[in-house]
Amino acid sequence: MSAYPADHKQQASAWFESLRDRICAEFERLEDELAATRHRDLPAGRFERTSWKRPEPSGADGGGGTMAVMRGRLFEKVGVNISTVHGTFSEEFRKQVAGAAESGAFWASGVSLVAHMRSPHVPAVHMNTRHIVTTQSWFGGGADLTPMFPEAHGADAADFHAALRTACDRYDADHYPRFKKWCDEYFYLPHRKEPRGLGGIFYDNLHSGHWDKDFGFTKAVGEAFLAIYPEIVRRHMSKDWSDEERRQQLIRRGRYVEFNLLYDRGTLFGLKTGGNIDAILMSLPPEVMWP
Repeated sequence: MSAYPADHKQQASAWFESLRDRICAEFERLEDELAATRHRDLPAGRFERTSWKRPEPSGADGGGGTMAVMRGRLFEKVGVNISTVHGTFSEEFRKQVAGAAESGAFWASGVSLVAHMRSPHVPAVHMNTRHIVTTQSWFGGGADLTPMFPEAHGADAADFHAALRTACDRYDADHYPRFKKWCDEYFYLPHRKEPRGLGGIFYDNLHSGHWDKDFGFTKAVGEAFLAIYPEIVRRHMSKDWSDEERRQQLIRRGRYVEFNLLYDRGTLFGLKTGGNIDAILMSLPPEVMWP
């Protein structure tokens, strides 16, 4: 791992921080724009940032990160977290990570976002991009859209996928079909035999041998998300909703909880590397219901 260019790590971690800052600014702008109906009495939300440190079991510095969480009148709960951590994987976990089996040494940096909306008409969304270094190095990430009423969001799904496809096609014609299929298979709840949402893209272990190309693609995914998701939010954010639609939203959120606690790799990675528990579980919605 020591032979890996430090500048590459610095470029990646700086990019994730920059993307976090621009997303937070745009989401706060959406809070200001909302012509609130049901929640016009609430103030526009603002992100609160909380930094955390990750000590190694030996007590050595293991990096850390910053949680940025907003609870507003449009975004019921949204987190845009960044972390840059390093250290040694446990004996048990290192065998599950490419290039870590021998020494367990790792470095990882990324940005992770999950937004749960007050309105049942505005889709929830997830996006993350990351860079991991062991004796190997690779990028991973993706984005996916989860409407509460999927049948009513065909146009949103088409535009969301089109934005991601454009980002993919700039780098490799095979990326979009391969990463879309990966997303469909990954964000699936086998115990319910249903997808979590309307999909998007998911990729991991991306190492083409050209670091600049892989990093460029990862940046393009973040840019595509920042361009399309606020547009989808603006289409629906001022619509009113009924108590029954809210109830259905809370039930649908239960599927999100089930996936993240049972299957999500990011949750497992955070827990296995001694990450901040609040940051790891940031993805869970503030209110949920099971029928």
